[in-house]
Amino acid sequence: MLSKVAERVYWAARYLERVESTARLVSIYDKLLFDLPRRVNLGWYNLIVINSLEDDFNERFSVRDERNVVKFLLGDESNSSSMVNSLKAVRENIRTTRDVIPPETWELVNELTLYVQENLSGGVNRSNRHEFLDSVIKACQQIVGLWFVNMPRDAAWEMMRLGQNLERADMTTRNLDAGVAAILQVEDDDFAVNARQIIWGNVLRSLNAEQPYRRAARSSIKGPIVVNYLISDEFFPRTLNYCVGEMLTVASNLPQNKPVVAVLKKLQKDVPAAAEADSLGEEFRDTLNSLQMSLGDLHSVIGTTWFMSEPV
Repeated sequence: MLSKVAERVYWAARYLERVESTARLVSIYDKLLFDLPRRVNLGWYNLIVINSLEDDFNERFSVRDERNVVKFLLGDESNSSSMVNSLKAVRENIRTTRDVIPPETWELVNELTLYVQENLSGGVNRSNRHEFLDSVIKACQQIVGLWFVNMPRDAAWEMMRLGQNLERADMTTRNLDAGVAAILQVEDDDFAVNARQIIWGNVLRSLNAEQPYRRAARSSIKGPIVVNYLISDEFFPRTLNYCVGEMLTVASNLPQNKPVVAVLKKLQKDVPAAAEADSLGEEFRDTLNSLQMSLGDLHSVIGTTWFMSEPV
């Protein structure tokens, strides 16, 4: 398989996962607005900090309000990680790899692109945001389902899984960070005890993890148990431990894999420690940031091992 083709399949999967994950991240805060008391002023700018986009956002906007944050994350073309730009990248990478990816993917990606273009304003405005985000998430899942059912388990499939799980692991840490940031913001409120349960419940639901969590943990929703589950569970596809394990399996099946396997094995040892945080405060946010940096390092090693050019 040509390295350029492998790279484009890898990035198609990453960007598609980023589109879905961005929708899920915005959804956390959107739903919290309805669940928390009105006196709780949840700061939307937390989502900018969580995604390390402060400089880009501040160049574009002077007001850090809900509308500007959501617009920046979903539809701002100056933000390279926005949903709109990520979708453009999916489309371009799919366009150039249609000989190794199910041809129906091209049609579904174009349909999703048109839907986002026609309904983006509804996603920015709160009144239609839930319907918009839900439709985007379902469309992404439809495309992933198409790949899962129809793709041969060859090198293209392995590259798709590699990109998908790396992006998914990164975004799970950001969903956790969003939960911690929200809790720190309401910690001094009289409603703090109930707020913690509401926030962690929304984090689980944003990842479709509430039912699996209850089955595995057999516990009510408690922050430390939720964190432990979303980091270390071996069976749910969006936990950090599961994603790292999947990437290790994939890398082991690919040629010249020693540098990537070495990084993944180290990451696999670091993950359990993150799940055993003593407190869910700023120190834990630093731990999540370290994990995100490790995933960035993993991407760099993947690029130097199997790819020859810059990502599209």
